[in-house]
Amino acid sequence: MRHAYPDVPVVAIDGRLDGGLLLLCDHASNALPTRYGDLGLPAGEFERHIAYDIGAAEATRRMAALLDAPALLATYSRLLIDPNRGAEDPTLVMRLSDGAIVPGNARIDAAEIEHRRRTYWQPYRDQIDQTLDRMMATGIVPAIVSMHSFTPSLKGHARPWHIGLLWDADPRLTKPLLDALAREPDLQPASDRVGDNEPYDGALPGDTIDTHATRRGLANVLIEVRQDLIATPQTAAAWGERLARLLGPILAAAPLHVVSHHPSRAGQPPRPVPHADLPARA
Repeated sequence: MRHAYPDVPVVAIDGRLDGGLLLLCDHASNALPTRYGDLGLPAGEFERHIAYDIGAAEATRRMAALLDAPALLATYSRLLIDPNRGAEDPTLVMRLSDGAIVPGNARIDAAEIEHRRRTYWQPYRDQIDQTLDRMMATGIVPAIVSMHSFTPSLKGHARPWHIGLLWDADPRLTKPLLDALAREPDLQPASDRVGDNEPYDGALPGDTIDTHATRRGLANVLIEVRQDLIATPQTAAAWGERLARLLGPILAAAPLHVVSHHPSRAGQPPRPVPHADLPARA
C-alpha cells in the first residue's frame, strides 16, 4: 500500500528543542507526488526496499514520542529522489534499483533532476538546517540520530545483522550505543547480530549525516534495522521503544552536547565489508 502524506516534501514531529536530540528519517515513505503517477512501476515494487525503508517511519515516530524529540520525515519515495544522497551523487535519482528498471527515471534529463532536487530534496535539507539552528539557539547542542532499515538479503547474499550502526569518524554516540546493544540478551552473540558499519560503511559524502552532523561537529549515528524485524507497526514500535530506552542514558552524557569536529572519512576508500561487489548502500 502506498503511503499518504500531505503534499509537502517533509513532515515535522514536534519535540523539545532543548532536548539534545534531532531524529531524521530520510526514507520514510513510498509515496509519489500525483504528477509522477507510479513512475511506470508495478504496484508491488512500492512494497520493496527500493521504494522506502520499511518500518523506519514507525520506529522513528515511537522514538520521538518516548524521547520528546523533534523528528523530520521525508515524505516521498527514494525512487523519486533520494533525500540521503548528496546533490551531485550519481544515484540521487535511480534509473535501475536492485534489478528493477524505473521507467519514469530511465530517460530523465538534467533539467528534471534539478526540478526534483529543488522541489523535493532541498526543502527537506533546508528544514534540517533550520531545525538545528533553532535547537542550537537554546544553548543545548543537539545530537542527530538518523533512522533507516535494510533488506535481509541483497543480490543473493544474506545479511545476518539484526541492527547496524553506521558512522564516519565521531564515536561519541556510536560507541556507547554499540556497547548497549551488545548487552541486549536477544542480540547475542553481538558479533553476529550487531553491525559496526555493516551492512555498509557510514562515510558517504553529501549524505544527511555528513552534511548536517559531521560538518557541524554534532554527535551522530545512522541506525539500520533489518526490515523483516520491523515489517509490522508492532515490531517497528518495539524497536523504537528499545532504541529510546538505550539512547536515553547515552544522550544524558555531556560530551555529546558540545561541538567537536572529527575529520571525515567521506571521499576516502570505504572500509572493507563482506561481499564487496555489492553497492555501498541499498
